[in-house]
Amino acid sequence: MLFVIRSGDTSVPLATARAVAVAHGVECDDAVVIASGSNVLVHLKPAPLVARVMVGTAVLHDDVSTWLQREVAVGVFVAERGGPIVPPSDLLPPGPYQHDGIWMTFWTFVPHDLSDVPPDAREVGRSLRELHRVLADFSGELGSLAGVRNDIERQLAEVRPCSWLSALDIDLLRYELQRLTPAVFETCLPTQPLHGDVSLSNVLCSRPRLLWNDLEDVCAGPIRWDVAGLVTSARARERSDKYVDEMLSAYGGPGLDDLDAFVAAHGLYAAVWQTFDVQRRSCARTTAPRGLAQWREQLVH
Repeated sequence: MLFVIRSGDTSVPLATARAVAVAHGVECDDAVVIASGSNVLVHLKPAPLVARVMVGTAVLHDDVSTWLQREVAVGVFVAERGGPIVPPSDLLPPGPYQHDGIWMTFWTFVPHDLSDVPPDAREVGRSLRELHRVLADFSGELGSLAGVRNDIERQLAEVRPCSWLSALDIDLLRYELQRLTPAVFETCLPTQPLHGDVSLSNVLCSRPRLLWNDLEDVCAGPIRWDVAGLVTSARARERSDKYVDEMLSAYGGPGLDDLDAFVAAHGLYAAVWQTFDVQRRSCARTTAPRGLAQWREQLVH
């Protein structure tokens, strides 16, 4: 049975992560929560160890253990080849673990810049290209973008009209998913292993280079899915057109015109996920309406 945690409650994930770490001989008396959202990240101080505690996204998966094993396997693969990734833990087996109904994995704590200054656009583009280069050789089993489409469809089936979400909104979201399916989720473009959730929030400004984390959504698909995620993230953070152009140039293509359908799909996915999550966990009450408004604006343009 999965333990569903209300948004803002980090005491349970913190205690659970500590319990697993201590059981493996890790001293973590000063453990603190360093991020909280769909999942909770716990820095198990003084150990250089971070627990990724699944409080939001595990419900999307019928087989949580296999899902997280895949994330860890990809992390190990990339780290062993010197790729730009936050490495899985070497202080204890990285997992996954289930404790009191809560799932988690363990990763190395990497010192990084905590400022709001965005990383250099060209450095981001080059780093994603390098990540894709290493990922291309991963031969393990991965899901496809068709699985992502199924996730969106399953979430849409759960949402209900409310004060900020009309029945027409839900119908429009469902229509847009159908419209984008041939170009994005059933595309004939070449595929390879992907990060799956490329975002500026998932890249750490560690020196001497950027490092990617959060591999929960690893999958196989066209590189346009990851690149479009990067564009969507930059725009959401109000980065300039020049910033986006420099990222794409440093990555080496595709251009913006080639990414339209994939950018639209990312916007759709964000709107559906935020709506689903707020109704399921009574959380992010301002985020979900704002995300839906941004999606409506995207449709207009």
